[in-house]
Amino acid sequence: MAQDPDLRSIQEGRDLLRQAKEAWRRYRTFDQAQVDRITLAMVEAGAKASRSLARLAVDETGMGVLESKEQKNLFSTLDLWEDIKDLRTVGIVHADEEKRFYQTVEPYGVVLGIVPTTNPTSTALFKAIICAKSRNAIVVSPHPRSVRCISESVRVVREAAERNGAPPGLISCIMNPTIEGTQAAMRDRNTDLILATGGPGLVKEAYSAGKPAYGVGPGNVPVWIDRSADPDLAARGVIASQTFDNGTICASEQSLVIDAPVRDAVLAAFRKHGAHLCSAEESAKLARIVARGRGMNPDIVGQFPSRIAALAGFEVPEETTVLLCEETAVGWDHPLSIEKLCPLLTVYVADGWREGCERCFEVLEFGGLGHTLGIYAEDEQVIWAFAHEKPSHRIIVNGPTSQGAVGYSTHLQPSMTLGCGAAGMNITSDNVSAHNLILRKHVGFTKPGYVDRYEVPPRPAKVGPYSSPGFQRTV
Repeated sequence: MAQDPDLRSIQEGRDLLRQAKEAWRRYRTFDQAQVDRITLAMVEAGAKASRSLARLAVDETGMGVLESKEQKNLFSTLDLWEDIKDLRTVGIVHADEEKRFYQTVEPYGVVLGIVPTTNPTSTALFKAIICAKSRNAIVVSPHPRSVRCISESVRVVREAAERNGAPPGLISCIMNPTIEGTQAAMRDRNTDLILATGGPGLVKEAYSAGKPAYGVGPGNVPVWIDRSADPDLAARGVIASQTFDNGTICASEQSLVIDAPVRDAVLAAFRKHGAHLCSAEESAKLARIVARGRGMNPDIVGQFPSRIAALAGFEVPEETTVLLCEETAVGWDHPLSIEKLCPLLTVYVADGWREGCERCFEVLEFGGLGHTLGIYAEDEQVIWAFAHEKPSHRIIVNGPTSQGAVGYSTHLQPSMTLGCGAAGMNITSDNVSAHNLILRKHVGFTKPGYVDRYEVPPRPAKVGPYSSPGFQRTV
């Protein structure tokens, strides 16, 4: 009799987590040189396999762009390493000899890394590498639609790590993932930290598991195009972002909010660069397919504009870069205002940056609080008004938000896991990386002479259990 898939998944996760804990007990004793040698070997192996892993991801998931996925794999290996290579994750990391105050670091232990189907190989590589650098073990729980490409990514870096001395079992991947199996793994006694990248339901589940957890929130990123902006730069920047793996990064633009005086110039610039401004009829057709229930339709995620139009029942040229649909409101009565994760943008017009601020806030409040906001402007006052006032933890100025928010086209910390802070119901607003996976111990030597100055206050001879500063009960 065949074993129930959920039971098989639960047992597999339990076994891998137990093996990971045993491997971690050895790995936590490694010195910095050993850790860095293992991590660098993983980086080099992942980079070398970046093209083949990208092809596998496109073939398996049916979404995204091969060249973009290859770039994301390189970003999650080589660019990531440049950022974290000098990070100390062993021993004393801060020393104040005058005050005799020190900080040392230790790892969490076993990390359960949940990996989505939108960025499968790059996220798997990223999470495995930052865990190795921070002396943690990792068990990857892949999205069921991406098991082959995620498990292959894990195999590539696991074998490189073990060739360079990593204990067997330190890095592994669940091959039979189910929702029940992932839920059980989150609560397993050998799981020390959950690193969850996925939809709101998954992240909520991670935070409810009774373990430390880093989760991320949804994007629904608005972009303000100010009257002081260069319309052509705005069009090129947004289109560069939308055509980068067909907008599958959660920081990709979802709505344009255009300052009224430059509306025509901005839309003309978009058309010049291959965008299609949908008619009212075409927009209505798209509105009928973008959502499924109270969420985005997965059939449109990461698809090319011509494919999305065909699903809606109309045609656009194959070379179309992005679909633009004009809207006037935000909410479930206006489905085009949701997060879509594909080259389909909702277009709003606002008269002045203050009105634009309000519209951007509406979009963020409808599923993007704490994540990312884009702005095209030359007026510094406007830029900083948005930076200070908007509930977004990544403000990308005059450039693509997909590449900017993850740290590819900006100097933000390279990451495939973007925290959204309290506004997005996350524990951190960081671009999560290796520094988030270590704990600091604080070592303080007693101040000179403190004990000599300390006087023990007189104590009552007998004090009852209900004693308080205002009430003493004599026994």
